[in-house]
Amino acid sequence: MEDIYVLSDAMILEKVGSRLKSFRLKQDITQQRLAEDAGVSLSTVKKLEKGEMGSFDAFLRVLRTLGRLDVLSPLVEDEQLSPNEYYKLAQKAGFHRRKRAAGSRGVAKNKSGARNDGEDERW
Repeated sequence: MEDIYVLSDAMILEKVGSRLKSFRLKQDITQQRLAEDAGVSLSTVKKLEKGEMGSFDAFLRVLRTLGRLDVLSPLVEDEQLSPNEYYKLAQKAGFHRRKRAAGSRGVAKNKSGARNDGEDERW
């Protein structure tokens, strides 16, 4: 596989156009029928297949009609955070663990409000 970064923009567009044509021919669809089904002009389909990207909207319509929108999946999927990235993000946002209530555990108060730690049995 070629490194896409060494290709010029024109070369990339030409390869994309060629791939669109290949998708169409594998499904035995004429350019005219693709244009009609996608709601674009015949000249738009011809230009796309030559690598002339006139409209991204038209490109999406053609991909959808050919059932190949999946080639754009990496561009529209939400990025998943690693557990480490999530922890750092949570720390940055100020999320902290819940703290206990300030009261003491296991120490009861009598009716007068005085604390009873179990040694004084007057109440």
